[in-house]
Amino acid sequence: MEQKGHHSPSYQALIKAGPRLKPLQQVQARLVVSGFGRSRSLLTKLLSLACAAGSIAYVRRLFFFIPNPDAFLFDTLIKQTSKFSFSIDSLLFYRRMILSKFSPSNYTFTAVIKSCADLSALKLGRVIHTHVFVRGYGLDVHVQAALVSFYAKSCNLSVARKLFDKMPEKTVVSWNSMISGYEQNGFAKEATGLFYLMRDLSVKPDSTTCVIVLSACAQLGAIGLGRWVHEYIVAQALDVNVVLGTSLINMYARCGQVGKAREVFDSMTEINVVAWTAMISGYGMHGYGTQAVELFHQMRVHGRRPNSVTFVAVLSACAHAGLVHEGRQIFKSMRQEYGLMPVVEHHVCMVDMFGRAGLLNEAYVFIKEVIRERPAPAVWTAMLGACKMHKNFDMGVEVAEHLLSVEPENPGHYVMLSNIYALAGRMDHVEMVRNIMIRKSLKKQVGYSTIEVDQRTYLFSMGDKSHPDTHEIFQYLDELMSRCREAGYVPESEWVMHEVEEEEREYALRYHSEKLAIAFGLLRSSHGMTIRIVKNLRMCEDCHSAIKFISVITNREIIVRDKLRFHHFKGGSCSCLDYW
Repeated sequence: MEQKGHHSPSYQALIKAGPRLKPLQQVQARLVVSGFGRSRSLLTKLLSLACAAGSIAYVRRLFFFIPNPDAFLFDTLIKQTSKFSFSIDSLLFYRRMILSKFSPSNYTFTAVIKSCADLSALKLGRVIHTHVFVRGYGLDVHVQAALVSFYAKSCNLSVARKLFDKMPEKTVVSWNSMISGYEQNGFAKEATGLFYLMRDLSVKPDSTTCVIVLSACAQLGAIGLGRWVHEYIVAQALDVNVVLGTSLINMYARCGQVGKAREVFDSMTEINVVAWTAMISGYGMHGYGTQAVELFHQMRVHGRRPNSVTFVAVLSACAHAGLVHEGRQIFKSMRQEYGLMPVVEHHVCMVDMFGRAGLLNEAYVFIKEVIRERPAPAVWTAMLGACKMHKNFDMGVEVAEHLLSVEPENPGHYVMLSNIYALAGRMDHVEMVRNIMIRKSLKKQVGYSTIEVDQRTYLFSMGDKSHPDTHEIFQYLDELMSRCREAGYVPESEWVMHEVEEEEREYALRYHSEKLAIAFGLLRSSHGMTIRIVKNLRMCEDCHSAIKFISVITNREIIVRDKLRFHHFKGGSCSCLDYW
């Protein structure tokens, strides 16, 4: 008789087979022949390894041949299918378990709640939440953490936070779940705020915490906190694996320190395609197109195969640096060398590249002949931006009409068309477009800018008077703009509200969110310190012009990250060389 337990020959044969389908099938055949084909412990291990092998069809076949599965088998199946992202099967096995009158454990609930989160199955997750209470696991730490993660991933952050706040014992996993929920749903400020609370309560962050917080710092441009996290990683001797390393690269690049991002990149022992792409993208955001293209070629020399996202990063870098020849060659290599089919994002980059370079006809031909059938709205948006930039009003109106036919409810298209009509002097059409927006109740997206001072993030909108130091900020900004005028600055009021008087236009321009944020930063920082601003929209031409003058009269470097790229202002010039 074969020995039972983990030392039996059959069990050892399963361990040797590992998560590989054919060897597992061979071991199963030997189990049947030797009379152990119905051994519950061996079948449980076989099913567990089959999940790890990725063969859910084999798992299902095996399961249906088991006459009376026990609670342990169900538990294992639910946990393993959830772990390896067979979420639907995890829920089906849970249903079979309940119908078979077995009691789920806390680990069963943790796994099945994770499956609901992975599927965004909010209604079913709520049902399982009631099962948790009925079965008496409402206060279990692991189940509570899973519920927090589930509601956070389902965009139900208020419920997630209530559960989190009521937890009597919060593990680092619970903190990570809540912080991640905020970060992934675009509430980066709330994510960093909760991290500060975690730190104040002396809860020790782990590598996962660092990855989440670095991503939030990247969203906010919170370089101070980002540096602190990096210092913590070094002090705690955390393993800077490819995930953590890439997070650091992304944080430094998006916080305006592309040189520091490159230092992290060069120090990494393992670099995958995601890390290469992050560094290429970092160069592109800052207008360092040549460096981005060089790194792309280095990546190929090192034998790393670029993926679709890599090509978006390098083509975008070419577009923002005027590298039209290089962009053409790289786009061509997608199909010819790597067999990758260009998608919308690549088409947008190419149209943007031609458009920025003033090659409007080539951009239009690319849309009509390369993309051909029903170009995506994003492609036409890039084309419209190029028409506005180069003041080709006739083509701009034609492109805007294409856009409005495919996205009639997008207010951004109407605003752009209104601007083009205004610049062309067709004020009757401006009025018509704005009347349409009023009739459709369409409103332009509100612009705002953020700045980090002493590891706190401050938000400003146009004409914002909510800050307690508003009077001081406005007074200082007025002084700045007066000094800029003396130095030669002239407001570019043609871009703003053509139906109002000149004085009102200038007032509107003066108190744009980025100007207010810069004034606050200059007031609250040491002389010579770099000012870093993040704006949610594209910076306007007037602010771009004004900040050049501000950098001269204050002798400060000012870095602005807008929706599209970085601008490094120093000594009266911008790193984009006005090519943006």
